[in-house]
Amino acid sequence: MPPAKKPVKRKKPNVSAEELLKHYREMLMIRRFEEKAGQLYGMGLIGGFCHLYIGQEAVVVGLEAVAEEGDQRITSYRDHGHMLACGMDPKGVMAELTGREGGYSRGKGGSMHMFSAEKNFYGGHGIVGAQVPLGAGLAFANWYRGNDRVSFTYFGDGASNQGQVYETMNMASLWKIPCVFVIENNQYAMGTSLQRATTTPDIYTRGAAFGIPGEAVDGMDVLAVKAAGEKAVAHCRSGEGPYILEMKTYRYRGHSMSDPAKYRTREEVQKIKDEKDPIDHIREMITQGNHATDEDLKAIDKEIKKTVSEAADFATNSPEPALEELYTDIYA
Repeated sequence: MPPAKKPVKRKKPNVSAEELLKHYREMLMIRRFEEKAGQLYGMGLIGGFCHLYIGQEAVVVGLEAVAEEGDQRITSYRDHGHMLACGMDPKGVMAELTGREGGYSRGKGGSMHMFSAEKNFYGGHGIVGAQVPLGAGLAFANWYRGNDRVSFTYFGDGASNQGQVYETMNMASLWKIPCVFVIENNQYAMGTSLQRATTTPDIYTRGAAFGIPGEAVDGMDVLAVKAAGEKAVAHCRSGEGPYILEMKTYRYRGHSMSDPAKYRTREEVQKIKDEKDPIDHIREMITQGNHATDEDLKAIDKEIKKTVSEAADFATNSPEPALEELYTDIYA
């Protein structure tokens, strides 16, 4: 009988306590916000569709850690986490979810279609894959202006099968525009598993046809995401053209609030929660490194829950938009 293999010791990353706690706060804010959004949806206070980001928090927090002032971000309908990570006010985001005047789009955009020019957040798009050519357009504007800015263009594993994605990649590579294509591979496109919809085990390799480099990343590890993000933005800012990051992540909830997610087992979801949860992972790094105590982290959680509760109160007490709002912010 061969001897048992010794466990591989993971190299401790050279990261400060301040940075770890910042990532912890940001990811926990997204999770608590999404949990509250789910509650409000169940109470009938959020209408239409509502796609939660629970489980995927490390992706956007890790990439926002490498973004610079003026960089843009654009994503799909699973967008609340992106809004919070780029600094949008939880009150304004929650008010928009509930369709109130105090929301970022004055209650007219809802969950999938809110924007913030101030934070360079360009949506929130309900059509699968439609944001990809728009993200490349933002990157083209940066290239044209020579401003050294980068466009973070997020889409999912399901959207990666859309033809417009490949048309965009071809043009992006041809013109060498500074676009980071971020594939949030959460393993399920609505209800279809990756294995049933995609022939390539690693989606990022499809960029090879256009000469676009890329890599697969552990999207449940915020520090791995950040490290890959640093490499990607350096590539783009140096004038080398686009880069693809495939984030291997996982969503705990259904595709949307109306999805019972019967296409996977509870055991599968629980196994990911127990072994790969991104917030648990960084919490362990904080406590094992003696950067904070369990009581410190409980205090942070309490503080964040208070912020989210205040956002919910602001949203439910904010008035509905006046009828005249129907005629603002439209093309003549």
